[in-house]
Amino acid sequence: MEVKNIKDLAFRAYGKIVTGYDISQLLKAMEKTPIPEDVIYAASVPELESLEEVHKIEKNFYGQMPIQAGYCNGHNKKMNALEYHRNSEINVAVTDLVLMLGKQQDMGQDGSYDTSLAEAFLVPAGTMIEVYGTTLHYAPCHVKPEGFRCVVILPRGTNAEMEQVEEVFFEDRLLFAKNKWLIGHEEGGLPENAFLGLIGENPCLR
Repeated sequence: MEVKNIKDLAFRAYGKIVTGYDISQLLKAMEKTPIPEDVIYAASVPELESLEEVHKIEKNFYGQMPIQAGYCNGHNKKMNALEYHRNSEINVAVTDLVLMLGKQQDMGQDGSYDTSLAEAFLVPAGTMIEVYGTTLHYAPCHVKPEGFRCVVILPRGTNAEMEQVEEVFFEDRLLFAKNKWLIGHEEGGLPENAFLGLIGENPCLR
């Protein structure tokens, strides 16, 4: 799978680079977070949420809507699944990492997605990006053997446990957690209740 840089024009369909924020304390705080052999996700971390710059992101970037700041760390080379939210997501690459991204516009009317349409982008360490709400994404991939660290900022409550819903629209079968629509791959090792709609290979970085 070809890996492009986020400065490539192709990235504009998925998100944008965010500048102007002093993320030095955020990067420093992330140095204390673990990097397991698999992948760990912590949705809300008080030590990150208490930082002045995170408050500024909440006040400015999210238009004063309540947010949560956490992280996704570990080792990964495969797509395994793709998800999306009803809003943008902020990622801060603490280490170099690669994101495999797709577009909601390319989803089938049954919620499926052809993995051959996905693109991969290198996000250099120390970079803050916005991932649009229409962008399919999932856990980052590591570039170096020591793994990856990534800050994840979302509206508060996202990815929390949800109550079951009656299916009204086809997307409802993808609703996996609060504000989280998930499309899994059969090789992704996901729970039985996950919608397995990724068609084709499970992309892997070499």
